[in-house]
Amino acid sequence: MSGIVFRDLAGMDEFAASEELQRVVWGRGDTPDPGDLLMVISHEGGLTGGAFLGERLVGYVFGFPSRDPAIQHSHRLAVHPDMRGQGLALRLKQYQRTWCLARGISLVRWTFDPLRHTNAHLNVARLGCTISTYHCDYYGVMKGINAGVPSDRLLAEWHVADDHVARLVAGDKVQRSAEIEARISIPPDFERMLNEDIPAATAERLRVRGELQRAFVNGFSITGYDAADHSYLLGRL
Repeated sequence: MSGIVFRDLAGMDEFAASEELQRVVWGRGDTPDPGDLLMVISHEGGLTGGAFLGERLVGYVFGFPSRDPAIQHSHRLAVHPDMRGQGLALRLKQYQRTWCLARGISLVRWTFDPLRHTNAHLNVARLGCTISTYHCDYYGVMKGINAGVPSDRLLAEWHVADDHVARLVAGDKVQRSAEIEARISIPPDFERMLNEDIPAATAERLRVRGELQRAFVNGFSITGYDAADHSYLLGRL
């Protein structure tokens, strides 16, 4: 989409705008990361990158330093609902990759809900993350759009200097060399389940939790995602 400018947030008005964007994306019951905290972390070496349409903040990505200077933890990425479907999430991650490479950061890590198709497709198929860690009920009881089920999360590892990642981000359709040895499906309608059928959503959470945990214990990693089949592809790296 033309007209979008990507840059770091600047000034408390823009950090406050990021709070409101979080409320819109994750629901009013969810607690946003405070704007003043984002400002301080930004000044101490964290990333607070924004996507701006004119003066309006329509997307942002937030990452902070870890104990290893070469590793960043990416905590939030948000795109306003009326701007979705235009590739903004991918472009925000491209901005993050460029930002990190310029500062000697080679690995970016973040967590995401294993049952959300959009996130799985972006993180694995489009960005080339590899995954071999599963966290059960990582955030405890959550509100907003995540309410009602255990807050399980996968830990994505994005090796931003890797040639495979560079080719994917550039738009090449490439596959990892690891042989696909297993598939684990996720429900195509998890968001609907959360709104209409919490017992079914919980059952799917527990099913996928068990299948992925067994796969990781047996030495498998998630190396791909089949968007058409809503399935994680697993192999041995």
